[in-house]
Amino acid sequence: MPGLPPLIEEDVQLLDRALDDLLRRSEAATALIIDKGGPLISQRGALDNFDTTTIAALAAGSFCATQAIAERVGETNFSNIYQQGEHYSLIFCNIDDNVLLVVIFNAKISAGAIKYYTAATVEQVSLQLQRARQRSPRESVDLVSMNVLDVSSIFIKKPRP
Repeated sequence: MPGLPPLIEEDVQLLDRALDDLLRRSEAATALIIDKGGPLISQRGALDNFDTTTIAALAAGSFCATQAIAERVGETNFSNIYQQGEHYSLIFCNIDDNVLLVVIFNAKISAGAIKYYTAATVEQVSLQLQRARQRSPRESVDLVSMNVLDVSSIFIKKPRP
């Protein structure tokens, strides 16, 4: 699966709804869907509280490093990373070869509860990305090469005929 599939308005709306639902059910502060190269794809929640662009880039790097560690200990994949803090904690969840879910939540909330709620979100986002790939199987978008801060302008508003 090379790269992110081209996304249409319907895809982006579903991603946003999935994140909104995750935030509502889990009481997390912020949820991000990011390209594993670092760019943000979708973000919801308390966005003014965090530098989400930098968090996305650092989360992608951290996940990549963790995958390298997984290989060194004989694992094919560590699908989740949990970072515990005094005020906020984070969970990174692997969605597919190209995309991660990052959830920022109050450290007083159980990481197990967040992992429980992220499972449905990961599945929902993964299915929508598969639909997008099926719609345009030979096309992909490389957000890293584009070097854009706001990727929303490159997503297609309507399905192609």
